[in-house]
Formats: sequence, structure tokens, C-alpha cells
Amino acid sequence: MSSQVIAARIRGFICLNAHPAGCAANVDREIALARAQAPGKGLGAVLVVGGSTGYGLSSLVSAVFGYGARGTAVCLERPPQGEKTASAGWYNLAAAQRRAREAGRDVSVINGDAFSREIKDQTIGALRKSGVKLDHVIYSLAAPKRVDGDQSWSSVLKPLGAPFRSKSVNLGNEQVTEVEIAPASDAEVEATRKVMGGEDFAAWVHALADADLLARGCRAVAYSYVGPALTFPIYRSGTIGKAKEDLEKTTTELSAMLAARLGGAAWVSVNKGLVTQASAAIPVVPLYISLLFKVMKAAGTHEGTAEQIARLYHDHLGPGRTPRTDAEGRIRLDDLELRPDIQAQVSALWAEVTTENLSAIADYAGFRTDFRKLFGFEVPGVDYAQPVEIDVGID
Repeated sequence: MSSQVIAARIRGFICLNAHPAGCAANVDREIALARAQAPGKGLGAVLVVGGSTGYGLSSLVSAVFGYGARGTAVCLERPPQGEKTASAGWYNLAAAQRRAREAGRDVSVINGDAFSREIKDQTIGALRKSGVKLDHVIYSLAAPKRVDGDQSWSSVLKPLGAPFRSKSVNLGNEQVTEVEIAPASDAEVEATRKVMGGEDFAAWVHALADADLLARGCRAVAYSYVGPALTFPIYRSGTIGKAKEDLEKTTTELSAMLAARLGGAAWVSVNKGLVTQASAAIPVVPLYISLLFKVMKAAGTHEGTAEQIARLYHDHLGPGRTPRTDAEGRIRLDDLELRPDIQAQVSALWAEVTTENLSAIADYAGFRTDFRKLFGFEVPGVDYAQPVEIDVGID
């Protein structure tokens, strides 16, 4: 046993440790929200690829505790090692498993590289052994690198065609500065597509379908982001955007396959911009989110990942629900973010924001707190002066 007092160790957009009690408190909050807005039954089994943090964790919690599903999460998380804490995702899933057992429900975890054939085979074997067929396959994988045998690809956050210059906030010194990002090469565009496009989502769905592990009417959903015009050059019109276009094309093809074989369907769900481990690493986005939070909180329309996914299930994916989509067939949970009045206010603040007025006209404090909460720090109700056991296991 190795109890210790844990203080956050943060470098820029990376937190090097996690707090197990804080992570557990976060999961408890998500469970309470899921239970409050759902019937507690209606789904049989759900697989979440990338189910340990952010939107993936919220999807697992909503399905299991809101709709009674048997949940399986695939993730790549670091276990505790000696005096070093586990990753936040590890502690999140340990807490979710514990709460599931207490409620007579089931959460299984496959820990490894979701891109790999080995982990796909391991997941298929575990699902076969359990005897379940999946009602939902949720794809929420956000990884910087993909390895396949001797080949590897790394995603990049770059514009296309010309350099991109914009305001951004340095998470290390909290200064608002101008950044310039060089355009991507063709090889970088393709590498980003390999990591963040639709190829792996399709590989998962096809492997599960071929193994006869998808239930009649199975729904497959991959998460994406569009964002506002402010971030288009670095996001939707950049390398990530090209990858997301590939994801959308692939999802349309998967939907046709699922419809023909199982009477099912596949969708891309475009979610709201929020503080996640992935979004914190994207230039420009932390500053935009800080301004967005200020405006949406004032308007009473702000949602976190748990609220977003509870709404996704309640309005679109829950039993008896038919997803409402845009002209491209996408579910749009970013509807409140992209409301014209909200974006007009954000754009006006963007023109004004500087280092000197950052704390006054943006909710940078909220961004910073939400970032720390991802790793179990600054969570209300947790006594950080008390030592906690870091050697927490996952079944």
C-alpha cells in the first residue's frame, strides 16, 4: 500500500500525475447526472473505444448507469507504478468499475492500444466469452500516434496551403500572444488522416460485425468537432478537418453496411468544444474555449461532457429515439455553441482579449480549473491535504 499526499504536477498542457480520490469524485458526479436524466434501463451492451476520459468516459457512464447497459471500455492507460500515480483514465475506470459492482452492473476494461489488431482480438474474445451482443459502439479515440507493425503515423495540428497566424494563450505563462503555424506537407495530411480519420473506426465496426457481436439494430457513433470560423484554419480547414472529412465519409459507408446487415446505422456526433486532454493541446483552442465559457455560462447554456452525452442519449441515441441530423447526416450537439448570438459575442471578445484583460473578459479561470479537474485536482469536496492510496487496481 502506498498512501501519499498528491499535488498536481503540470507542465503547459500536460499533467504528469493524477489524484485517485478526485477522479472518483468526478465519476460519482457523472453517475449522478446520468441517473437523473435517464430511465436506468433499455440497453443491453455497449462498447466504448476510448472510454476512460472525456466524452468516452461520459458515454460509458451514461450507458451503464443511465440505461442499464453492460459496458466495455477500451483504453490505453498507465497503471500505478511504485510511488508514481496511475493516469487519470486509470483511476476513472477503477471508480466506474467499483460503482458498477455496487449497483449490480458491469464495467469491463481492455487496456491497450486500440489501434492494434491484438487489442481488437482481445476485445472480441472478451465479448464472445460474456455472451453479449452490442447495441452501441461508441468511438471516442483521441490519440496523437498510430502504430501498425513497422509503420507509424503521427497526427499534426497544422493549416493547409499557407501559414496560420492567430491569438493564443500560452498555458505555461498565461500570456496572450500571437502564434504562427507553418502549413502541413502532403505526408503530414495523410498521417493525420491515418490517426484521426475513419479507418480505425471502420476496422472496429467491421471486426465486430464479422464476429457476429453486433445486435440487431446496432448503432455506431464516432465523435467529432467542427468549431467556429475563428478556429477553422487550424482545425476544420486544416489537417484535423481533412481527417474528420474522412471520418464522415467512412461513417456514411458504415451506416449503409449496418443497415443492410443488421438494420442498424452509424453517425458522426459533432460535439461542443470543451476542456479535454486533447483540446488543451490545440493552439488557439484554449483561448477560444475560455471566451466561449464566459459567454455560454452567462447565457445559461454551458454544458460539460457529462451533460452533452446525457443529452445525446436522451434526445438521439436512447431506446426509441431517432437521431436528428443536419444536411450531412451528422448529429449536432454543438448547436448551442454555434448559435449566432453566442458566436457574435465570442468574436467581439476575441478582438479585445489581451494578457492584461484575460481574467476579466474570458473565463480562463474556469478553463484552468476544468483542466485540473480532468486529473482529479481542484474537485469540490476532496481534501487534498489528506494522503490517499495510489495503488488502485482495475479488473
